[in-house]
Amino acid sequence: MSRQMTDIHRRFLQTMMSTGITDERGAIELCKHCCGTSSSPIPPDKFNDFIDTINSKLQPLFIQIRKGTSEDDGRQYYALVNMAETDVTRMSSDYADNELELFRKVLDLIVGSENGSASSSDILNSTDSMTMKKLKKSESQNLLNRLVRDKWLNEEHGEYTLSTRCIIEMEPYIRTMYQDQVKACHICHNTAFQCQICENPTCGIKIHNPCVARIFSGRSEPRCPACDDFWPHEIPEVSQP
Repeated sequence: MSRQMTDIHRRFLQTMMSTGITDERGAIELCKHCCGTSSSPIPPDKFNDFIDTINSKLQPLFIQIRKGTSEDDGRQYYALVNMAETDVTRMSSDYADNELELFRKVLDLIVGSENGSASSSDILNSTDSMTMKKLKKSESQNLLNRLVRDKWLNEEHGEYTLSTRCIIEMEPYIRTMYQDQVKACHICHNTAFQCQICENPTCGIKIHNPCVARIFSGRSEPRCPACDDFWPHEIPEVSQP
């Protein structure tokens, strides 16, 4: 495929700049919509080439459309990523310094947990150890709501997890800052936060919940793919696309 940008590429990019992230099916449908009736649709097997063409033009701007996997359902997503900044300072145009300090504390709690989540109470209590101007509890809760709305965090029943957008965009930073704490999923090899862990102390591999659902589906006695010990955790259902 030609590396020349066309109006189709530009319309696709314009929408991605507005939405920030979309799943693979949505990205392909968006591409079809951008083609309209005046152009032949991009074949599915050429879609990655379509994205590569856009990325080749974005490279001087230190922006990239990057592909990643959702820890919630295992689906593939595309996100528009700022490559110029490697840490949470990329968020400085939208958040104050003390708000970014609290976000770092949220990262500390989530990465340091066994299940890849942090409770609202633990996050709000962490404001007591802030070194910058401390946020009131109400201000901290409003910040958490903004982080969810801006797709940096997910929230369910008072538990906060890293969103797909956050993982795609922040993974290099997280791997560097928490290199002794983070592990890759044994199946897909992406960084694992929400996951199940082998209870064999000499093994301890992590597997994403969607990967667990996929590899153990239909097995009456699931066993660890690394050490062959019995896998004692509840097997989640396979998410339907």
